[in-house]
Amino acid sequence: MDHVFIEGLEIDALIGIYDWERRVRQPLVFDIEMAFDNRVPAATDDIADTLNYKAVSKRVIAYVKASEFGLVETLAERVAALILDEFGVQRLRLKLGKPGAVRGARAVGVVIERSRGEG
Repeated sequence: MDHVFIEGLEIDALIGIYDWERRVRQPLVFDIEMAFDNRVPAATDDIADTLNYKAVSKRVIAYVKASEFGLVETLAERVAALILDEFGVQRLRLKLGKPGAVRGARAVGVVIERSRGEG
């Protein structure tokens, strides 16, 4: 299976469990890899046949900016479900990093893999 990816998508979000985190937006970084058969768009050379990564990015940005979750785990699950439901993706791998959350670490976060119909 082919994959379409979005790498290093940085979005400021209200996220965290501590009081100070609830008052300041923090950067989050998303890497999203989506299973998609690229043979049709390759044959037609038509954007209408693709998994439009710009449309996926814009939707994820809007969702994350409007969210106020405590845990990155919750946000990762919701973003994965959104992509699976709204863009017809069959499988995806999502990495969500929270830079600077732990002193001495570049980032901390989660990596999840989800498929349509799971759960």
